[in-house]
Amino acid sequence: MGAAAPSFSWGVPFWFEGMSALRADMPPDRRRCLPNVRHCDRSSARYDTNVEPNFELFDHTADLGIRIRASSVAGLLKPASEGLYAAIGELVPGVDPDSCEVHLTGGTEAQLLRDFLNELLLRFEQRKQIAVRIDDPRLDDQELGATIDFRCVDEERSAYHREVKAITYHELAIRSIVGGCEATVIVDI
Repeated sequence: MGAAAPSFSWGVPFWFEGMSALRADMPPDRRRCLPNVRHCDRSSARYDTNVEPNFELFDHTADLGIRIRASSVAGLLKPASEGLYAAIGELVPGVDPDSCEVHLTGGTEAQLLRDFLNELLLRFEQRKQIAVRIDDPRLDDQELGATIDFRCVDEERSAYHREVKAITYHELAIRSIVGGCEATVIVDI
């Protein structure tokens, strides 16, 4: 009798098995889901449609995840900020806009996105301000930049659901999807 064929359980986090590239033994529908593919294909010309910027919150063990989608890497900044604020609660901007230029360097695109969200979280904690407009977003593997309009949170009309303590490096990734990019960020609550 020959040895039994190996079986794979796709319910188990497969990146713990040391997978760093596409494997021929993976089903085709799972090949695009590798978490360590971090660079997004910037040539949207090969796609028929572009991804509309959006985010979704998902449960994560003792934390909360934010999955962000956009048609480009730079396009991830606005829905990522919206996802962060949605994780905190239903925040309503007040009056008195305050504008500033954000410029971050060093690290990968995913690390720069994480640092950007940490800057927004710090500004929220220290000044109770949220980003209401992000102009001229730039994000590549060397730098992140944007001009951001902030407004103070209207405390009377806002509802807080949870405290976000930090943006973690856990499962941090940016990957290509059909029509754009998808980022995964886990926040410590």
